[in-house]
Amino acid sequence: MADLIIMKSDATKKEISQVVKKIEKLGFKPHISKGTERTIIGIIGDTRGISDELFRIMPGVSEVISVLKEYKLASREFHQSDTIIDVNGVKIGEGYFVVMAGPCSVESKEQLYKTAKHVKEKGAKILRGAVFKPRTSPYSFLGLGTEGLKIVKEVKEKLNILVITEVMSTEEVEIVSEVSDILQIGTRNMFNYRLLERVGKINKPVLLKRNFSAKISEFLNCAEYILKEGNNKVILCERGIRTFDSEFTRNLLDLSAIPLLKKETHLPVVVDPSHGTGRSDLVIPMSKAAISAGADGLLIEVHPKPEEALSDGFQSLNFEMFDNLMKEIIPLVKFMKKKM
Repeated sequence: MADLIIMKSDATKKEISQVVKKIEKLGFKPHISKGTERTIIGIIGDTRGISDELFRIMPGVSEVISVLKEYKLASREFHQSDTIIDVNGVKIGEGYFVVMAGPCSVESKEQLYKTAKHVKEKGAKILRGAVFKPRTSPYSFLGLGTEGLKIVKEVKEKLNILVITEVMSTEEVEIVSEVSDILQIGTRNMFNYRLLERVGKINKPVLLKRNFSAKISEFLNCAEYILKEGNNKVILCERGIRTFDSEFTRNLLDLSAIPLLKKETHLPVVVDPSHGTGRSDLVIPMSKAAISAGADGLLIEVHPKPEEALSDGFQSLNFEMFDNLMKEIIPLVKFMKKKM
């Protein structure tokens, strides 16, 4: 079984091209990753019937590796160095730390502008805010839809800030992509394979949230759906898993997932302590714990008046709490030797 073909450091373009053509002739899709010292060619598909010898004897080939994991492109075997995603100058990944903050839902232009202005002044590099909201109850606030997108675009341009917002269906990908710098796939859509394939075909970073009942392997396999289509700008987000205890917290924030994911994959890992706990008073301590565990960023819900929020006010920070969060995490981020 051949999965990864490691080319020699002095392999020529012709030798690399011959390997690519061989893969395509066998009916598979090649995925080329060029490092500073060598080129790695991944074979996308079920490779159990392919002998290593088919490629090992080819000119320019140094080594042929079999990857036993189902998530090949997301694995460390395929890409040993950490992936750093550059979002219009803001870097996310190893060595960098980013705070994405804003309201759970866009409610009005005044609400979003006021929040965006405040979080940017305090150090957040990316504004979060959903306009299409997947809710447990169909009678809950479901977002402003396309009108909300217009508000996001206006605030983004006025304050010159990057934005992340959720996309819920394949039909929404195009219109959301026109405004949002990062597309968010929410926990309920992690298993929406058609949506994953669709965002895999665009040239936009995608933040993939872990489903509240998903195993780590399932999470990474869903990331593989996006990577397989050619989009290598995937950010993983731990946002808590559902457990038997819902009396005190909304979810259990799985901090062990952070070092596990960093070991298994080369993709950046951010944490959402707002959804992860469902309690605003736990956001700051769990944010510090996430940073200590190696997270590359935080996704924080902030609202001018959480008590009046149309969604998730109980887990949203007010401006004063957000200020305290930033004051407390900046020294910790520096201690972890990361740049904000």
